[in-house]
Amino acid sequence: MEDIRAKAGRGLKEPNIQVLENKFVSLQQAKKDLETDIMKRKSLIVCLHKHFAARQTEAYQLERTEQEKEELLQKLQLQCEESKHENVRLAERNKKSEDLISRHRSDIWELKLKQRKMKLKFENELHSMMQQHKQLYADIKDAQPKE
Repeated sequence: MEDIRAKAGRGLKEPNIQVLENKFVSLQQAKKDLETDIMKRKSLIVCLHKHFAARQTEAYQLERTEQEKEELLQKLQLQCEESKHENVRLAERNKKSEDLISRHRSDIWELKLKQRKMKLKFENELHSMMQQHKQLYADIKDAQPKE
């Protein structure tokens, strides 16, 4: 105590107990506030870690989905190319078939024309022979003695 009085004698005041108690209570409240803030920040860190983990999982799933879609795209592009080649092949085949059909139609038309010509020739020859037959019959009939 004498130390305090000695200091007081040199111009230092003895600390007031009420001020010290208020300061102590204020420091305790500040400590409590800091602890609360630390707990909130730890809770926030846990939430952020969970959120980050969820985003990583989502990113992995999106990458997997993207990879699957790329594989599907490659398959579809391959099928498309195969279909194009098949369509070209079928178009060439159809063209050949159409050319063949056209040729056969032309041949049929030529045969029908030839048959018509032959029919006309036959009918003309038949008509001519019938005329000759009539003439010959008439000549023979005229040549026979009349009774």
